[in-house]
Amino acid sequence: MISRRSFLGQTLVTGAVAATGVASGSASIADDRIGRGSSFLDLLRTPDAVTAFSGLDNRLPLDRTGDRFAARDVIVTVAVRATESSVRLAASTTPLTHVRLRWLASVDPMLICLGDHWERSYGDLAWRGITPERVMPWYFATHDAEQLHAYGVKAGAAALCFWQIDPEGISLWLDVSNGGEGVLLSGRQLDAATILTRRGAPGEPPLAALRSFCRQMSPSPRLPQGPVYGVNDWYCAYGDNNQKMLLDMAGLVVDLAPSGAVKPYAVVDMGWKEGSAAFPSMAGFAAQVKQRGVRPGIWIRPLEALPGADSKLLLPESRFSQRKERYRELAFDPTIPEAMAQVTQKMKYLADWGFELVKHDFSTYDLLGQWGFEMGAQPTLPGWHLNDRTRTNAEVILDLYKSLRATLGEKIQILGCNTIGHLGSGIFELQRTGDDTSGKLWERTRRMGVNTLAYRLPQHGTFFHLDADCVSITKAVPWQMNRQWLDLVARSKTTLFVSPEMDQVGAEQRAALREAFVMATSNAAAAEPADFFHDTTPEDWKTESGIKHYQWCGAEGASPFAI
Repeated sequence: MISRRSFLGQTLVTGAVAATGVASGSASIADDRIGRGSSFLDLLRTPDAVTAFSGLDNRLPLDRTGDRFAARDVIVTVAVRATESSVRLAASTTPLTHVRLRWLASVDPMLICLGDHWERSYGDLAWRGITPERVMPWYFATHDAEQLHAYGVKAGAAALCFWQIDPEGISLWLDVSNGGEGVLLSGRQLDAATILTRRGAPGEPPLAALRSFCRQMSPSPRLPQGPVYGVNDWYCAYGDNNQKMLLDMAGLVVDLAPSGAVKPYAVVDMGWKEGSAAFPSMAGFAAQVKQRGVRPGIWIRPLEALPGADSKLLLPESRFSQRKERYRELAFDPTIPEAMAQVTQKMKYLADWGFELVKHDFSTYDLLGQWGFEMGAQPTLPGWHLNDRTRTNAEVILDLYKSLRATLGEKIQILGCNTIGHLGSGIFELQRTGDDTSGKLWERTRRMGVNTLAYRLPQHGTFFHLDADCVSITKAVPWQMNRQWLDLVARSKTTLFVSPEMDQVGAEQRAALREAFVMATSNAAAAEPADFFHDTTPEDWKTESGIKHYQWCGAEGASPFAI
């Protein structure tokens, strides 16, 4: 298969118990302090413990003095304010890989929790009961049958951050590695992360509560001006694309787009090559797309280096596991100026050719050597480092994103794919939030598309414009299934890209596409899950006209096999 890549209970007591020295069993005393029935966890207080790591087998417990935790040359400061806490760290000689903050608390064992993912999600976002070892990147939410509370770090952190929740407390891990080894701060103070929390209100709609917290984490998103829709060739061509195919698709979308709406896009995905028989001139291709009243878009793998590239400019192969073969390409080390010059030059070509949207792909995999579903608590493998060891992986990624934005300028929209949304927020307008859907296997679309749309919908319009991935129209996938996916994406008002095999677009498909484009560009209220607590791929969605039911599994049910 081609691919690029639980709820009921009573509330107990919060983290304030530990702060006052109350034993976890003394619920009645704690209730008097924090308010009987509250399940909110007070994390805007000094942690009970902070531990630094120079490799996971070399831990350094830090001693507390006020808001300062220190041992040897390592200093961690947690500055607590009314609405947030800032975490800063410094070390003169110790190569730091991680810092763990720990708040002791008596946590209601009946809470259910929702976490996020490192980059794209992989059909696995879900509310679950407390699982102590569960890694929840960037933020998490809890629900006690009445209230949704949320906890996270502000977008743009200088560390790769994840949370854990267990019956005895909350942990926040700050991965400050450089590659898979310790960062050399050399006394520099690192503003690693800003901790935020949000106490929910009884009866508050959960999705609205989570959306509000996303706005809190990402106060300055960069959003497109108007709806984003159009065609993308990946799921009908899978790299076997050409100029005529894209121009035909551009003609289709402009013919079906509503009159007076914002212009649609035609995006050429992976497979193009400048000067080839399929694409003789990318500038000429972009101009022809524009002549049809469509905005040209293009896919790029920024860090990819061609065979024969200077090995001194490349990332080490050791960042990959030995089993990796597919998509394991040479990649530039973005901490080397000469390498970054080549990366930005590639982006400059796209701008000069006249493309108005750039789909930026593969950079998390190319830099860290793992897909998001492989990362868990370790986004990259140990045993290697970047050329410049003075910056954390998160800082390097942020600098890369900012460089790409600066090169492309302010008018070209960037769609991040296999990029880290919590770092790209405010830099990229659009973000692919799930792993690939499919033009060959409906099960991929059900798992990946519906799941990411339902569970990352709070990020839409708060972090960026969400792209749950394309709707294919191909002979390999039953039209009645993709017809539903087309309808939902259009009603959600998220990014709507279609991958049509042109010989599969008949009168019925044209009518459905025209209807979807009207819906996607209208002022109707956006659809959202009627209930996203009990199903990883919700079938009932609230729309402006009432509840709409979709049947994602079909007569045969979902596939139990790996995809």
